[in-house]
Amino acid sequence: MSRTIHPLLLCGGSGTRLWPLSRKSYPKQFAKLTGEESLFQASAKRLSGEGFAAPMVVTGSDFRFLVLEQLAAVEIAPAATLIEPEGRNTAPAILAGALVLEAQEPGSLMLVAPSDHVIPDADQFRAAVQAATFAAETGQLVTFGIRPDRPETGYGWLELSKVPEADFAPVPQPLKRFVEKPDLQMAQAMLEGGKHLWNAGIFLLSTSALIAAFKSHAPKMLEEVCAAVENAKQDLGFTRLASEPWHALEDISIDYAVMEKADNLAVVPYGGTWSDLGGWDAVWRESDSDADGVVTTGPTSAIDCKNSLLRAESECQRLVAIGLEDVIAVAMPDAVLVAHKDRAQEVKRAVSELRKQGAAQAETFPRDYRPWGWFESLSTGDRFQVKRIHVHPGAALSLQSHHHRSEHWIVVQGTAKVTVDGNEKLVTENQSVYVPLGSVHRLENPGKVPMVLIEVQTGSYLGEDDIIRYEDLYARDLETKKMVG
Repeated sequence: MSRTIHPLLLCGGSGTRLWPLSRKSYPKQFAKLTGEESLFQASAKRLSGEGFAAPMVVTGSDFRFLVLEQLAAVEIAPAATLIEPEGRNTAPAILAGALVLEAQEPGSLMLVAPSDHVIPDADQFRAAVQAATFAAETGQLVTFGIRPDRPETGYGWLELSKVPEADFAPVPQPLKRFVEKPDLQMAQAMLEGGKHLWNAGIFLLSTSALIAAFKSHAPKMLEEVCAAVENAKQDLGFTRLASEPWHALEDISIDYAVMEKADNLAVVPYGGTWSDLGGWDAVWRESDSDADGVVTTGPTSAIDCKNSLLRAESECQRLVAIGLEDVIAVAMPDAVLVAHKDRAQEVKRAVSELRKQGAAQAETFPRDYRPWGWFESLSTGDRFQVKRIHVHPGAALSLQSHHHRSEHWIVVQGTAKVTVDGNEKLVTENQSVYVPLGSVHRLENPGKVPMVLIEVQTGSYLGEDDIIRYEDLYARDLETKKMVG
C-alpha cells in the first residue's frame, strides 16, 4: 500500500435480529458465530498487518473492557478506544474518529468498517482496499460495493455509472447514487441490470476530505462532534467523548448525513464473499452445512432434517430436531427461538414484544461480562441465588458491601484472595469463606490462571442494585449501583 491506512472499527449496535444469542448487553460482534473467533476479532485481524496502523475503535461504555479483552486475545493493541456517551448512529461515530486522527496526522487515510461483517478472504479484501487508495488520496470518498447474488431487500444498494468489469476487478469508478432498501421487484430488476451493488457501509477516505464534507453538508453536526472531542476525558486509556454536546447530536447514518449529498464519491466493486450476518438465515448461508443443508452448532442432534440451522449454547442441554425443514432453532439457557427460515428477519419484532412484556431475556445476556471477568446465575429461588463467577488472572472485583444479603463463596478453580472487613486470606480450591450481611469485602485473583468460584447468596433481597461500592480498580462510577462486582 502506498500509505499507511488507519482502520476505524465501529463496535456498537444491539444485533436484535440474531436474538437470543445477540442482545443489547452482548451484541453479535462479540459472539463466535461462524468460527473460533468473534466477528469483532476477525474484523480487527482482517484490517491488520503490513500497511495498516493499529485500529481505532468506537464503542459504548458497557463494552470498553470487552473490546480490550477480545483484541488482546488476538494480540492486537488499539491505537485508541473512543467511548460514545450513547449511540447516535454512524455519522457522529465516524466523524469523531476522523477528528481524533486528523489532529494526530492531518490528511490520514481512514478505513471505516463495521465490526460484525463476515469477509472470509482477507487478502482479496485488502487488495480491494489497496486498489482504492489512490482515489482516496486524491480526495474521493470511496465506498465498497458488494457483488449481489440474490435480490436482497434487507440491504441498501449502490447504483454505478457503468457495469463492473467481467472479472469484477476492484477498479474505482464514480458512484451515481445510493438506493434505499428496495422491494423484491425492484431488487430483482437491479440484480438483472448488473449496474447495482450492495452497500457494505465500508469506506476509505482521507480525514481532511471527510471533515470538509461535513463542513459543507452537516456543519451543525461538525460543530457538536468537535465539541465532544475537544472536551473528551481520558479514563484508564479510553477516550470518553463529552456527554453534553454528544446528547444534542442527531441520530443519523453517514449515508444520510453527507454521502448522499457529496459530489466526490467513488465506489470500488468487491467480488468476494461478504455478509453482514443480518439474521439467522444469513448465518445459515455462511456456515458449513451437511449434505442435507443442515447447520449444527453445539450439543445438537438432527434427524431427517433439511435446510435448517440448529444451535445450542449450553453443555447442560441437548437440542434435538426431528423432521424439520427450513427452520431456525437456537437454544440458550434462558430462551429458545424457533422460526421458519423465511421469517428470520421478524426476530426483531419478537424482541420488541418481549420488551413490552418486561422480559429480561429481551436485552440481558445470561452471562454478564465485567472488566474483571464474568458471572452467570445458575439457580434462583425464594431468598437465595447461586452464581458461577469467573475472575481473570490479576483481576479484582470492587470493594463493596450489601444491605440485604450475605454470601458464601466456594472456590472450584484457582486461588482467591478474599478481604472481609479488613482481614485478608487466601482461599484455594475446595475451600470456602462466608461474607456476613453488611461486611465490606473484596474478591481478587492473585494467580496466573482463571479463578472460578460458586457464590450462594441468601437474604431478603437479592437484586443487583443492593451494592455499595467503595473502591474500584476500573474507575467505574462508585455511585452506580446496578453493576455487580
